[in-house]
Amino acid sequence: MTSPITEERRKEYWRRTLRITAILLSIWFVVTYVVIFFAVPLNEFTFLGFPFAFYMGAQGALAIYVVLIVFYAWYMNRLDREFGVAEEG
Repeated sequence: MTSPITEERRKEYWRRTLRITAILLSIWFVVTYVVIFFAVPLNEFTFLGFPFAFYMGAQGALAIYVVLIVFYAWYMNRLDREFGVAEEG
């Protein structure tokens, strides 16, 4: 059984949780809105034979979302273990 988490450690845990959440939400925002906002200029570039904005809308954004979810789950599990708040199971 682990000892209770101190107030200082709890604040550090939440600071790091909020930081990673803000970073990942920023990436999500860029992929979702910024790429589409600049679709016409981005279509000058091709990726795997497709215009870049079309690729991001059709496949790229979905792949990035999955990577964000997997990374968040991995990071939070590691952070939970580091701070002793991991769920047993």
